[in-house]
Amino acid sequence: MNPIDVINSKKQHLARYANENGSNGELVTIELNENWIPRPKGNELKLLLLALKEVGIIIKRSSFDALSIPKGISIDFNDLVSIKASLSNITFIEIKSANQDRVKKDFSGFFFALTENEIKAAEALGDRHQVALYNKKTSEVLMTSVVEIINRAKSSTWQVSVQL
Repeated sequence: MNPIDVINSKKQHLARYANENGSNGELVTIELNENWIPRPKGNELKLLLLALKEVGIIIKRSSFDALSIPKGISIDFNDLVSIKASLSNITFIEIKSANQDRVKKDFSGFFFALTENEIKAAEALGDRHQVALYNKKTSEVLMTSVVEIINRAKSSTWQVSVQL
């Protein structure tokens, strides 16, 4: 392999695994669903997590990417009372995206990671937690759950992630 091939191979690898690439997939997926909104930020997110905590559900802010809110329901995420009134109608969505050619129409070949926080959120929220698998090559979305993913998985690799 010559040096230019090594550089090009590295660029392809980085394009597949860069966080920005994943974020772009999240934004596109949210835009494809008219009743989805991005995860609230700042005080709005703090109030949403507080509303969940008050009903016994404790999840991390990083355990979901979007919210699905049924048409006709309006929530003021700056108002704890408004959030609590509609909490049972909110579905928490974790988005995973892929752009590899190996991903088939049935989403076999789709490779991604589930964090401990995402798995715990799925357990705590039950049916109100979903995973959206987004194929960037075909623009197809498969709605599924952590349980369905684990049951369907052909393999799994465990890792420890650290931040220094």
